[in-house]
Amino acid sequence: MTDPCLLPATTLAGLFAAGTLSPVAVLDAVLARIARINPALNAIVALDEAGARAAATASAARWAAGVPLSPLDGVPITVKDNIAVAGMPCAWGSPLFAGTIPARDELPVARCRAAGLVILGKTNVPEFTLQGYTDNPVFGVTRNPWNTALTPGGSSGGAVAAVAAGLGPIALGTDGGGSIRRPCSHTGLVGLKPSIGRVPRCDGLPAILHDCEQIGPIARTTADLVALMAIIAPPDARDPSSRGFGAFAVPETPRRARILFVPRFGAHPVDPEIAERTANAAQRLRVLGHQVEEGSAPFDIDALNPLFGAIGQSGLAWLLAERFPSQAPTAPMLQEMAAAGAALPATALFAALEGVGAFRRRMAAFFAAGWDAILTPAAAALPWPAAEIAPLTIAGQAVGPRGHAVFTNFANLAGLPGIALPIEPSATGLPIGVQLVGAAGADGMLCALAAAWERAEPWAGRWPG
Repeated sequence: MTDPCLLPATTLAGLFAAGTLSPVAVLDAVLARIARINPALNAIVALDEAGARAAATASAARWAAGVPLSPLDGVPITVKDNIAVAGMPCAWGSPLFAGTIPARDELPVARCRAAGLVILGKTNVPEFTLQGYTDNPVFGVTRNPWNTALTPGGSSGGAVAAVAAGLGPIALGTDGGGSIRRPCSHTGLVGLKPSIGRVPRCDGLPAILHDCEQIGPIARTTADLVALMAIIAPPDARDPSSRGFGAFAVPETPRRARILFVPRFGAHPVDPEIAERTANAAQRLRVLGHQVEEGSAPFDIDALNPLFGAIGQSGLAWLLAERFPSQAPTAPMLQEMAAAGAALPATALFAALEGVGAFRRRMAAFFAAGWDAILTPAAAALPWPAAEIAPLTIAGQAVGPRGHAVFTNFANLAGLPGIALPIEPSATGLPIGVQLVGAAGADGMLCALAAAWERAEPWAGRWPG
């Protein structure tokens, strides 16, 4: 039999149902793979072997009795270390939270547990999940399975490194400015940043990015992503933003979509290989029957960045004042960010929130005018050295610390769903991804587009050496 660590979650569940594979055997294989591979990656930073074994044993009994709790009962899953898992450390990449052990699961984790998934452990993040690479003073640097000298991106770097290396087929991540989509593009995975409220939240860490951050699935296949979304996405009265959503559904056949292809934002540079591969993907979508029109973004990204900055700075400053008034983050960049937030007047934050509201109305009007999605690169740069915060140049042009991340945060500010999809890799084999961003609530439509793309351009068979 093929190594179970290389099988998608939905395939594993099918074998459980057929009685040809046991959740216990899968767990044994995954734990052995973690022991062998994780030291080179530092993707998983806390492992609950005893809890996972108890969950896998219980799942095996349910499958044998024909009473699984869900279609993914018994499937191993990892959880990003800024999402609360009862009884497990939740360091958030910071010495300030290093001793935190939540008493309750955050809601999506509770739903996974209730669905019988086997929670393996926690995956690494940068401090306070506010940077685009993955390193912190608690657990150290996480490396990309495709080239361990390079970063998998961030802040869901540990999550994507685990899935890309076969250390569990699916993961829960968070995306507050591209933190699922960009890391997925760096590791050859599919990942969804849901619409605001599509995956309800409660019992988690303090929200320092207002409502810009969502929990979403990371997977090797679209089918796995959809199966996990079905478990974590039902609305819940404890999260008012989930009102109005029903059960998560994906159209069986995506309609012919009208897609705006934006190859770059203003003068911001894009790696030439990424630009070429993304243009090829746009043409391939045309061949698949979609109406793809190249044009400029329906907004000025340079006008949006101050809004995002004000929210993040204020949120971090508030957290530190509330919890750690005499302490500071370790990273100098975060110290500067917190100081800027503390100096920001309340009127400036209110103005930023008003700007966000206006932007959300503008994007709603854009999609109401007949567009289905916006296509862009998921990241402007290929992965860079693992311990460096960001690339200093892209396409020969000097960039700031967010230059690689220019394409993603507009979806967070607008509350829109965005999905990252693997496309043709670089000449050296490094993964490259695109993102499709849809209207608020169009998560299922994006997943249908992703499934159709995967059928035409399958990627799940690509594995790091």
